[in-house]
Amino acid sequence: MRKRVPRMGAWQGGGGVQWCTWAPGHQRVDVILYAADGTTELRRHETRPEPEGFFTLQLREAGAGTLYKLLLDGNGPFPDPFSRSQPFGVHGPSQVVDEHFRWTDLAWRGIPLADMVFYEVHVGAATREGTFDALAARIPDLLELGITALELMPVASFPGQRNWGYDGVFLNAPHAGYGGPDGLKRLVNAAHGAGLAVILDVVYNHFGPDGNYVSQYSPAWFTSRHKTPWGDAINFDGEDSAPVRELFAANAEMWIREFHLDGLRLDATHAIVDDSPVHILTEVAQRARAAGDGRHVVVIAEDERNEVRLLMPTTERGLGLDALWADDFHHQLRRALAGDKDGYFRDYTGSPRDVVETLQRGWFYTGQHSLHLGRPRGTAPDVVEPVRLIHCLQNHDQVGNRALGDRLGHVISPALYRAATALLLLSPYTPLIFMGQEWNASTPFRYFTDHHGELGRSVTEGRRKEFEAFEAFRNVVVPDPQAMETFEGSRLRWEEREARAHAAMLAWYRELLHLRATHSCCRRRGRGDFRVDLLSPHTILLQRRSRGSRMAVMVNLRGRFARTWGQPGEWHILAFSEDERFGGATRPSDAFMEGHLILDGPAALVLESET
Repeated sequence: MRKRVPRMGAWQGGGGVQWCTWAPGHQRVDVILYAADGTTELRRHETRPEPEGFFTLQLREAGAGTLYKLLLDGNGPFPDPFSRSQPFGVHGPSQVVDEHFRWTDLAWRGIPLADMVFYEVHVGAATREGTFDALAARIPDLLELGITALELMPVASFPGQRNWGYDGVFLNAPHAGYGGPDGLKRLVNAAHGAGLAVILDVVYNHFGPDGNYVSQYSPAWFTSRHKTPWGDAINFDGEDSAPVRELFAANAEMWIREFHLDGLRLDATHAIVDDSPVHILTEVAQRARAAGDGRHVVVIAEDERNEVRLLMPTTERGLGLDALWADDFHHQLRRALAGDKDGYFRDYTGSPRDVVETLQRGWFYTGQHSLHLGRPRGTAPDVVEPVRLIHCLQNHDQVGNRALGDRLGHVISPALYRAATALLLLSPYTPLIFMGQEWNASTPFRYFTDHHGELGRSVTEGRRKEFEAFEAFRNVVVPDPQAMETFEGSRLRWEEREARAHAAMLAWYRELLHLRATHSCCRRRGRGDFRVDLLSPHTILLQRRSRGSRMAVMVNLRGRFARTWGQPGEWHILAFSEDERFGGATRPSDAFMEGHLILDGPAALVLESET
């Protein structure tokens, strides 16, 4: 049994504000209050030492909006690691938040995972304004598309004004530039009012390199017993780890309870090391679900290991998470469609046969040797229901971690793009769409940062050096992550959806998502409700079945495919990717009539038959 850890940070209570911080090894902690400008010191108050390294203070004269820092044995002062708001950035004073918000979503019960279609966005680049409120104005567009769950890239306070969010240092404080705590609440409230769930990416495997002050409070935040790509691991299982665990578990609880979020996507869980009897991932999931008070809450892992244990219940020695990003689908399709072969793409052939196997099982690596990792990878996912595996054709990593941030649609034909989309949206797996993907956005999504001079220069140099080993990028000028134009060029231009080609692609996405949501075959998403086969060396058949109906999704990747299919009148067309209204140049009747099927080049044909 772990020791109980008190609530930490600053909050309204007892007729004023209460503070509690953890600074073991320090003799004295002072709370310094600041004026509204964030720089003028007003008063200092000494806290009271408590057992096990805690320090507390209650001030009746303080309230919501109070700005403060903490002085440790005369050193600092520093922002509060448990801060709920950083209005002046990660180096400025922390702020006491007003916890009273006028929610109108109290009847909201959430959306089951089986009904989720994720739309991943970067708040700063999703709109011209780059705020929570501006994103809320786009909710009607997402609903019209067929999205049911908005997924936000991390919003925890990070250094500078522009960043992907994975360099966050104040886990509890939504970025001020996006609209701060109240801005996020307004977005969630508006989404729920429209019937849209909101999921948040959180980073529990490391802190960012700038503005991270936790080591000033205690060296126990990190441990040299475990290593990660970012250095010493966060101390989840060593001496004095209880307050460290509490920051992360309470953070998960906070997002669900206080911000009414519908779930969390945990970044790079393979880099979270914990030898405790109860893994921190399990504790996070349990705390998050409990905070939902009966609402649907999902906890999703991004994990490269293909480990089914992550999704198994704790009663079966699993970690008890709800869903997992299953990237093998993306990697096989990217290799097949665009020919990528550097880095981890070495592990994938992209052959239609391997695409079929990946679609049938959910991921490809189930214990085979990985050339990229130099060891076996994966376990069999056959016991996992398809809806618990999240597939994508693009996401922030797979676009933004390319040298130029180019999207899949920038390097393959629209016809091939439409064909691949049918495999994504009509399979039983839970799909994720990256912002702008639905209209084949012309804008790239690049890696961008806003670090101080020396760190910024190191990031720029490191980014360019990273791609020296990639044959495809040797003669490419990698955009400077620090340059404003790198960020500005990544902003979506929603107005381009009106252009003919983009509007046609958008219509295709809407058509497929409508089928996914309404057709009886697509509503059945169990292991026994679908089958994937190879019809020809370059043609994939995805079959779905329900009571009284069959669906056949034929995806031809290249060349000409022709054959008879069923008896005359037995099958009829539900959707055809090369229809003129979707950007093609072929009449549906030319692709299928009276049992004769012809797909001339990349295309997706969706047929239905009553049984």
